[in-house]
Amino acid sequence: MASRAIRVPVSFWVIAGLSLLWNAYGAFDYTMTQLDAEAVMGQFSAEERAYLSSFPAWHTAFWALGVWGSTLGSVLLLARSRWAVASFLVSLLGLTVTTIFTATRPMPASLGGPGYWGVMVVVWIVLLALLWYARRALARGYIA
Repeated sequence: MASRAIRVPVSFWVIAGLSLLWNAYGAFDYTMTQLDAEAVMGQFSAEERAYLSSFPAWHTAFWALGVWGSTLGSVLLLARSRWAVASFLVSLLGLTVTTIFTATRPMPASLGGPGYWGVMVVVWIVLLALLWYARRALARGYIA
């Protein structure tokens, strides 16, 4: 495949590697929440845990799309696969739905507030940047 012969800059590998580390944390958080792992969930009050476990199945499915779509997108970037773009788009769908759900549903005050929304802004910025970067990498032939 001719596009595989293109040398990619070191920055590509750094960005792809950092994206995997970032998204691996999201995958860990999702997994620990779904397993109700005491090591992570023990830090939450009973009210907070009840809120987190009350999400409908469709929300959990979109949350999974968001988390695992980004994680897979990072792996696909490292594999230099064009499917990274599609994977980040799937993640964007998941993040959009879960953000709308969260914004329209009352949550315990201890979970919401500026800190929570600040983290969400960072998550949005990182995902949009990774999607842009994957599209740019595709256009430049770094992924095929």
